[in-house]
Parts: sequence; structure tokens; C-alpha cells
Amino acid sequence: MMSLQDKRVAAIVNGNDRSARKGSDPLVQTARGKLQSRRSKLNEQINKELRMRTGAENLYRATGNKKLREQVAVELSFFNSNIQLLKEELCEMNSSVEVYQHDNCSKYTPMIPLGLKETTELDFSVAFKDVIMEHYSELPETYDKEIRDLNDLRQAIRTPERNYAGIELLTEYFNQLYYVEKRFFRPNRQLPLHFHWYDSLTGVPSTQKAIGFEKGSILFNIGSLYTQMGCKRDRTLPDGVRTAREDFERASGAFRYLESHFRNAPSMDMQSDTLSMLTALLLAQAQECVLEERLMTWGKEGVIVNGRLAREAAMVSEKYRETHRKMSSEAVKSYLPFPWISMAQTKHYFYKGLAHYYVAMALLEQKDSGDTEKLHAMFDSLHLGVEPHDENNGLKLPKTQEERNVLGKGHLREAVLSHEEALRVHDLCKQLRKIDLFRGILQKMHERTVEKFSGLEEEDDFTELLTVPRIVGMSEHDTQPIAPDFAQSKTADIFWKLGPIAIFNSKNQWSAPRLVVLERLPTEGFGFSVRGDSPVIVADIEQDSVAGRSGMKVGDFVVGVAQADTKWAQHEEVVQLVRQAGRELRLTLTTPMDISLPDTTSVTRPFNTISLPTSPVNGKLRSRRDSASSDRSNRSRLSAPWIFRRTSSRDKADRVKAGGSEEGGDVDTVSR
Repeated sequence: MMSLQDKRVAAIVNGNDRSARKGSDPLVQTARGKLQSRRSKLNEQINKELRMRTGAENLYRATGNKKLREQVAVELSFFNSNIQLLKEELCEMNSSVEVYQHDNCSKYTPMIPLGLKETTELDFSVAFKDVIMEHYSELPETYDKEIRDLNDLRQAIRTPERNYAGIELLTEYFNQLYYVEKRFFRPNRQLPLHFHWYDSLTGVPSTQKAIGFEKGSILFNIGSLYTQMGCKRDRTLPDGVRTAREDFERASGAFRYLESHFRNAPSMDMQSDTLSMLTALLLAQAQECVLEERLMTWGKEGVIVNGRLAREAAMVSEKYRETHRKMSSEAVKSYLPFPWISMAQTKHYFYKGLAHYYVAMALLEQKDSGDTEKLHAMFDSLHLGVEPHDENNGLKLPKTQEERNVLGKGHLREAVLSHEEALRVHDLCKQLRKIDLFRGILQKMHERTVEKFSGLEEEDDFTELLTVPRIVGMSEHDTQPIAPDFAQSKTADIFWKLGPIAIFNSKNQWSAPRLVVLERLPTEGFGFSVRGDSPVIVADIEQDSVAGRSGMKVGDFVVGVAQADTKWAQHEEVVQLVRQAGRELRLTLTTPMDISLPDTTSVTRPFNTISLPTSPVNGKLRSRRDSASSDRSNRSRLSAPWIFRRTSSRDKADRVKAGGSEEGGDVDTVSR
């Protein structure tokens, strides 16, 4: 029958074989993988040029030779020029949004994805083995497999697949970093590990020893991967557009979490202003998916439906306006690719025009356009803060066909102007002009609006155009960030063999494990008791006993019995091992130093005594022990310990006759 420890080991080994965890190969994957491979090479070239420029700058400051300084100055200009060209190429690559779009993207506007942060290889072996040997006093070679699994896991996260398996891989590594930080990163001593990551947009390298930088970069890549997945969805289908919306909300949640939990980021892509902008951008794209979903499910018939679509479109426009405002701030304007700023502004004007277009359609082309009650309900929600009955504000509820035509014509005019502005902003950006499909959508919508407007113009050329108020955005689903749920990834501690992490971590201190050999006579016990579990703790030691003469201390952790490792052992397991020891018991002990142990009096963590089978001699005293049970229950004890000592019936009888209290309630004997 397997022990609890064996079952735990089997579950971890069988359920978490990390050697099978592999990332995708960017060289053989689709255009997106090739793009990532090219981005990685550009990052390496930028890093090389930066190192050469640093060397040239040091030489320029150090030398006093005028001729040499002139030569170095020329070289510096070349380095700066090369770095600028590489950054522009990387920026253009990051703005290549069409690579990440679905094949059916010609039917909807493109979305902005984020590229993953690149990183160099990292080997944990040397640093972790030093900690295992110095801090945990264990043989580093016994953890070769665990270190290799961690190295393989980190290598895999460099190129995750663009699906939920990739998200799961990144989340597993992020959770694993929690255990790694607890196990190996001591507060007062840094490990010789350098986490090297490149900026996702500029490729500028950043290096830190803090594991927080590693965790933040992984979280950034989780959000970036969600953006790529959202862009790749087929938004011509209801399930596709709904999933895309969730992807963008989860991406925004990752960046919002990163912004609120990480500070002093060394790279620009993880600065607070940048993360706030990315959150706004992704929520705007998610809101755009909401509008697309409504267009599929609602249709375009009826005054009320067109009014609701107008509010949805206005909501998208407002979110892109807020995104453009954050993109245009001084903190991030010079950092972002210009196509991103142009696309956000273009979509703001495009959806603003679309909102006015749907209002015009509600007034002009619906069968129920003459229904005053429906128009009143629509106007109350479209122009919040503006009373449609107030003649002074220039807007009144249209009651006749002529009034509806005039008001509809005013909204069509606003739609035409907004679409013209969207085309103008779009054409100012060279990279956006390359996305012919996006311009085709803008052009098609502009032509359709102009055609509607021209038809009304021919009917009444002398009608004064009415200035219509701004349409207030409102959505039945206001997109919000979805925070990452790390608990969904069931991640087991790779270095679980070091012991329970609450005790055996980098902050706590304990002595080196020592071997204690207890040899008892057939008529005596070992003379000590234990309590708790994981690990079991020495609770009491008799002074004149085998344990008392061995050097054992109260409070020692029992980390080994015979050949068995008992750092994770429960009470029952340790007792069983002691039973099997016979007359010689070999214990591996370690003494804690300034370790805050769990509260043993807590109801949630009881240390109940489980009776051991008694020997034939002590069996005669069973009734006497039972009669004293009520007295024992009232004793104040930290726990109910196991006591491994042997007491004869004659000794007990002598103590009782002498007036001493019988120890039957605290004594559990071990049979021969």
C-alpha cells in the first residue's frame, strides 16, 4: 500500500511532467512566427550596436588624442544612425497589423496586436545549486532533474504557441516563479542571475537581477498573446467576435494587473503611462467587437434598433478618442509607432460618423420612422442632457416627414464630415496606406453616406442644414478588464523535495541536518515525543533517556527517519517508521532558527493523538488509562504528541503508590 508521501510524489511526477513542455518553433510556424523570428534578430542587432556605441563613448571620454577623438566621433555617428534605422525597421514591423489578422479580415476593420517581449537564454543551474548546497545543506546533484525541468520550461516560454496552450504555458511559468522566488531569492543577497528582456516595440535591452522583472515580463507577454489571439479570430462569426472581445478584455486585464502590481519598470513598454494606454486601446477594441456582435444579432430594422446601434457606435468612438488622447501624451507619444496613433484617431472619426449614420437611417428609411413615441425614446437616450422639446437648443422632436428629413440630413452631414476626416487621417500615415483593405472599408462607408446625403440634397437644395448635437455613447456591455486568474493553472512546485515552502524557504534559517542514532534496551523506550506534521517536530525529551543523552533538542525538525525523507511526512507515517526501527533508530534532525511555526492550537490544524497498539505488559493498564481520560482532556497542551518511550507496569504502579500522577494519558508505547 502506497504511503501518503509516495502518492504525493506519484501525483506530481505523473501530472506535471514538464520535460514535455515545449514552445513553438518560430522558424517553422506561419507568418506570425517568422515575424517573431525576425524581430528577435533585430533585437540582437540593436543590442550589439548599443554595446559597440557604449565602447566608443568610453574611448571618446578616455582618450586625449585629438585625431583619435575625431575618428571615434565619426564612428559614433555611424552607430547612432544604424541604431535609428534598426529601431525604425522594428517599429514598422510592430505596426504590421495585417500579419496577425484572420483571412476574412477584408470584411471588418483591422485590430492592433502587440508583439511579445523577447528574452535571451538563461541557465538557473549554477545559482540554484549554490543555494541548495549553502542554504538547504543538500546535495545539489539530487536536484539536477528539477533544475533541468525549470530550464526547459523557461526555454519554452520564449516562443509560446498563439492559442490557449501558450497562455497556459506562460501562466504555469508565472506561477512557478512564485515558488522559485520563495525558495531561492533571499532578501539580503542577490543571485548571480541576469534577466535580460527586450522592449516589445523598440527592442532596447534591459537587464535586472530582480525576479520581479521576470514576472512582469511574463505577465506582459500573457497580455500580448491575448491581443494576437483576439486579432486572429474570425469576426464574421458570432462565436469568433465574442471570443475576440473576451481576448481583448483579458489582455487589458493583464496590463491593468501589471500596472497596479509592478513599479519602477526598466523598460518603456512596462511603464505606468504605457500600460494605461494599452489598457484603454484594448478596451476600445473589445468595445468594437461588441458593436460587431450587435450588428450580427440585432439587424438594422426599426427606429429603436438603429438608435441602439448609434449609441454602441458612439461608445466605440469615445473609447478610441480616450485612447488617442493617451497615445498623444508626452510620456508615450514619441515611443509609440505612428500607425497606432493614426489608427486610433481614424477609428474615432469612423465610428463617430457611423453613429450619426444610424440616427439618420432611423429618421429616414425605417417603416416606423413616423412613430413619435419611439422617436422620443430614441432621442432621450441619444442626447443625454439635451431636452428634445427645448426649442432654444436647436433640437426638437421631429413630428412631420419634412422635419425628419431635415434632421436626418443634418446627421448625414455629420457622418460625411467624420468619414472624410477618417480618410484624411488614414492617408497621412504611410504604413496605414499599405493596408488597402482598411482603406477600402473607410472608402465604402464614405461613399454610401455621401450617396444618401446627395439623394436628399437633390430633393431640397435650399434647406438650411441643422447642426446636430453630439451623440452620447452607451452600451449594453461596457467592456471592462478581466483580471488574470492564475489559480486556474494547477502548478506544482518543481522543488517540492526541499520541503514545505512555509518552513523551508529562503527567508528562514535552520541548522545543517545532523544524524542522531538512538539505541535502546528492550525494557526502555526512546524517551522523546513529537507533534505536528510536515515536518514533524520534537515536542518533549526525557532527561534521563536515550533521547536526552543523544543531543536532541525540543523543537528540532525530524527531516529523516532511517533512509526515508520525512520533511513532508504526516504523523502516522513517522510513527510507522519508528515502529519499524526496532532497537536502533536513526533520525536526521535540524534545528530551526527564528522560524515562525504555525499555530498548533488552531482548530483548523489539529494534532490529534492516534493510539498505538500496546504491548502485552502495558495492555493490563488499559482500563486505568481509560478512567483517567477525562482528566487528560482538561490539560493545557500545545498539541497531542506521540511519545516514543517504554514504561513497565511495575514502574507505573510504583509511581501511583507514591502519590505521583499516572502518565498513562501522555504515554503511547511501542510494542516489541
